This record gives sequence, structure tokens and C-alpha cells, in this order.
Amino acid sequence: MKSNALFLTKNIELLKRLGIILLMMSLSRLVFYFVNSDAFTDVKFYDFIVGIWMDAITVGMYSIPFYALSLLPLPFYYERWYQIVLKVFFHITNTIIIILNLIDVEYFKFTAKRSTADLFSMVSTGNDINQLLVTFLIDFWWLILLLIAMIFVSNWLYNKTINSEKKNRNIYVDILNFIIVFAVLFIVGRGGFSYRPADMLTASQLTNPDKTALVANTPLSIIKTIGKSSLIEQNFFKEGSDKIYTPIHKGSAAHQLRKDVNVVVLILESFGNEWLGKKNGKEFTPFLDSLLDQSLYFDNAFANGKKSIEAVPAIFAGIPSLLDNPYISSPYGTNSIRALPQLLKEKGYTSAFYHGATNGSMKFDVFAAHLGFDHYFGRKEYNNEEHTDDTWGVLDEYFMPWTAKSISKDLKEPFLAGLFTLSSHHPYFVPVEHRDHLPEGKHPMAKSIAYADMSLRLFFEEAKKQPWYENTVFVICADHTPAGTSVRYNRRIGMYQIPIAFYDPQGKIKPEVNSQLFNHIDIMPSILDLTGYSKDAYTFGNSYLSNDNHVPFSINYIANSHMLFEGDYMLNFVSDKATGLYNFKSDTLMMYDSLAYYPKIEKEMTQQLKGIIQRYNNDLIHNTMKVK
Repeated sequence: MKSNALFLTKNIELLKRLGIILLMMSLSRLVFYFVNSDAFTDVKFYDFIVGIWMDAITVGMYSIPFYALSLLPLPFYYERWYQIVLKVFFHITNTIIIILNLIDVEYFKFTAKRSTADLFSMVSTGNDINQLLVTFLIDFWWLILLLIAMIFVSNWLYNKTINSEKKNRNIYVDILNFIIVFAVLFIVGRGGFSYRPADMLTASQLTNPDKTALVANTPLSIIKTIGKSSLIEQNFFKEGSDKIYTPIHKGSAAHQLRKDVNVVVLILESFGNEWLGKKNGKEFTPFLDSLLDQSLYFDNAFANGKKSIEAVPAIFAGIPSLLDNPYISSPYGTNSIRALPQLLKEKGYTSAFYHGATNGSMKFDVFAAHLGFDHYFGRKEYNNEEHTDDTWGVLDEYFMPWTAKSISKDLKEPFLAGLFTLSSHHPYFVPVEHRDHLPEGKHPMAKSIAYADMSLRLFFEEAKKQPWYENTVFVICADHTPAGTSVRYNRRIGMYQIPIAFYDPQGKIKPEVNSQLFNHIDIMPSILDLTGYSKDAYTFGNSYLSNDNHVPFSINYIANSHMLFEGDYMLNFVSDKATGLYNFKSDTLMMYDSLAYYPKIEKEMTQQLKGIIQRYNNDLIHNTMKVK
């Protein structure tokens, strides 16, 4: 036992010292809460427990150098100079964490969110920080005193952990101890064994979205957003100008389809127009084609992004991803919003998001919680590994009919359900028993599209057996287009074109083809109209039922380029100026730039786009994405 005394002493000392950092973080949260208590409602003791877990994750990340040095099997561990090195690393780590947390005690009042890595870019831009430094020191003197006090207490507690008595050591035990304890602390730092490392969205999953800032902490928010692109505040027009786009949908019960109508949003993985029979005469989507014939089908529809992760906030919150990182994984992904599930909850709706992939995939589970969905059902909840593919999760032919039955079991009417399909994603796996019966194509995706279409048919066959079917509106859309197999669908017009449709089994939504522009962000306000939601809502989209105040448009962003579709034209916009104008209906390959020939159209569309960009960037930066 004597030979093991050193590693036991080291472990106890280390845990005590990490506990000091954790204690300072908890004290910082209490100060943060008391100063900003008006911003949070229905705070429970559980929220602070979650906060401790988020703090532990932060300590596990920030303290890697400190606990690595503390655990290294070195013979001079108890030498005075080495103990000084450890203490210096401790105070550097602890002080940085305290400072970052205390900054948001007051700064939160202005941003209503935890600071992200863009805080450093704002500090380093211009001369504002030099001009305001004295003012900050005067106004927030008490925070400086609190910082000094917390550092003093931390140092006092640290000194209590020092044990200068030398212990016997066993090099092999010491090495093994280093490996085990370091691994445990590192795992805590990534948030456990989850599919994705923990980040700010994890806080949204563990508490009410409105309390994310309380249970999270600023050091975690910053370290998880370093290196991720941020938006730049734009001032194309003076604040208050009518040229700035107004992302407000005017609520009205005038277009309500019927009382307490259910809503199911079906998001079909990679179902771009290139694979649609109604667009290209191909044989891969016979069921979807027949369903579109019975629906209000927008044949001039666009996705707002090129990734699945960009579709979810656009569809359920009316927020496109007009930045280099998808909105979900951007520094603004935890901004306070009022999404479709939260709004319909006011009318008594329950809600659930279904995705057959491994829980944590693309952060859908945590973002669904942030959107306000009551439930999330994924591979874990399905709980039958025999029905999974080799890569992603549960096969569509099993998960989709199961979803129809789960809705009956787990949701009360009226409800909102989102179902995101899976199997038409790369690597395009199709079960052996179906491969000989589904149509072939030049691209391996062809058969997986046909398989997903078959699964869609199975979903509706099961849904028709459910008591809620007749009183349900089904919204059918793709999340994005896949990699194009032709020039037509690799250009920046075709690469966003998808089907979007509204199907009502009762036929109250008239089946027809509507050629007006329609995109993901128009789905949420359209659903609000169909359900009779009478309050105003924040969304960049427009309802097809009440778009009198806005000309229909679609918007995209990719590789520093904004694209605005309006009327017959697509405007390309880079570095604050128009760089191209194309008739997207007749010039699908973008062969003829009309910018020089239609200055009036260019001017009007440029003004419209600048107004949208200004409102989008500034609202995301200042976290003002709600109806005031």
C-alpha cells in the first residue's frame, strides 16, 4: 500500500483543485442568475444541477494542460519549482474561466445570450474597447472586486490542498494512473460517450430553451464557437427605413383550414427535382408523383440550403442559413426564438420530431429541443438494431410506418409531427430483398430514391389506418438536393430546386399545380395560417395564403454568395454588390448574364436583398429574433 500512496495523494489533490474551479463556476452562475433573474422564468433546482454538469464539461476541456501536468509520472512532482508550475497553470485556467463568466453577468442584458467567439472579433474591431474601457471600469467596479475576491478565495482553497509530505511511488502504478484518470477527465470534457461532443445546444436539450443561457456558461460558449464564421453587422439603410425587410408574419384566423387540424411535415432526404418523375419523367418516385397529383404542389420551389442541417431551422423556424456555417452549428444556434412547435403549443398542440438516425446525428435531437418539440424519436427509441443499415440508422421501410403508429401512441391531438427520412442518403443502402424489384439508374442513388419512395408509400398505408389521418394536413418537401448528376442540377439554380406540397385527405386544400416561388422558410407561416394561429410570428418566409405584403421570393447563401430569386430572375450578390442576373426559368444553366440589360430589375432586387441581409445579420447578432 505504501507504494500506491503517491498516486492516491495526487488524485485527491487534483480532484480538490478541479473542484475549486467548479465551485467558482457555480458561484458565477448564481451571480449571473441574481443579476438577470427577470430574464428567466420557472427556474428549478434541476436547472442548476444541469449547470454543474455543463460546468464539469468546461473544466474537462479548459483544464487539460493542468491535469495533464498534475498526473504525469514525474519523479520531481513534489519539488518546489514544479509545484509552482502547477499553481500557475491552475490560476491561469481558473482566472480565465471566472473572467469570461463575469463578463456575461452584465453583457447578457444587452445580448440575451452567452457570449461566443465573436466577442473577441468585436473587441478587436475599431477603437471602441479603448474608448469605453474607463467607463466599463467605473460602471462595473463591483465585478472587478468580485473577480479579485474569487481569485483570492481560489488561492486560499488551493493552498489547503497542498501536501508537502513526500510519498513512495511505483512508476508502473503512476503510469497506469495517468492513463486512466486523464482518460476519465477527457471524457467528461467531451460530455460523455455521446455521438457528438457536448456544446451549447446540449444545454437546450437538458432544459427549456429560454433557460439555455442560465444552465450554460460563457467559457463553453466561446471555446465551441472559435473558428466558426460569424456575421457582420450591416447598415445598408438607416434603422427604421422601410427598405429593411420586416420578417413578421401577420397572424390571422381567416385562412384556418379547420379547427384543431393536425400537421405532419415529411422531409424527404435528398429528393431533388432531378429525381422527380413529374419533373423529368423518371420512374424512381411513382408514389410521390401520385401524391403530388392529389396535393397543392409548388413546382417552382427551392430549398434554402444544401445540407440537412440547414433545412430544419428553415422549415420549423423560418430561419435560413445565410452564413458560412449552418445556423444550427453557428454561434447563433442557441439564440432565443419562437419556432413552430412553441407557437402551436399555445393552441394546445403536442409535438414530436422523428429521425431514424443515431441519436445525436447532425444535432437534430438537441436542436429539436431548442425548437420546442415535446419529444424526439430516433434510433434509440426505435430500439431494434435488426432494422438498421450499415451506416446511418433505422431503414425507412421500418421507421416510417412505425412513426405513424408512434404518433397515435405518443401524441395527443391536435399535434405537430416532423418526420425526416434517412435511406436516400449516401451510401444509398438498399436491403438485399428489394434490390431486384426496384428500378436501376446510372447513379447508385437512383435505387435508394426508389426505396425511399416505396417507404413513403408504406408510411401512408399505415397512416390511413390511424384515427388522426383524415384530420391531418401533410406537408411534403425535400431537405435539399443531392449531388447533381447533370449540369442542369449542378448549377446554382437547379442545385436548390425541390418539390414542396400540401396534401389534405379531405380535399379542402385544392389539388393543383402552383408555380409561384416557394421555399423552405414559407412552410412555417403557411402552417400557421392553416392552423388559424392569429398572433404575429417572426419568420423570414411568407404564407402562400396571405402574402399580400410581400412578393414571393427565395433566398440562398453559399461560398460568400447570396442568391435572391424573385419574379423570373435570380440575382447573385457578393461582397455587397450584384455580380450577376439570370432568368432562372429559361436560363437554367446560367449562360446569359442579364445584369447589364435590366438595371431596374437589378436595382430593385439588390435593394430587396440588402434589406433582408441587414435584418438577418443584425437580428442574429443582437438576438432579436422574436416579435416585440
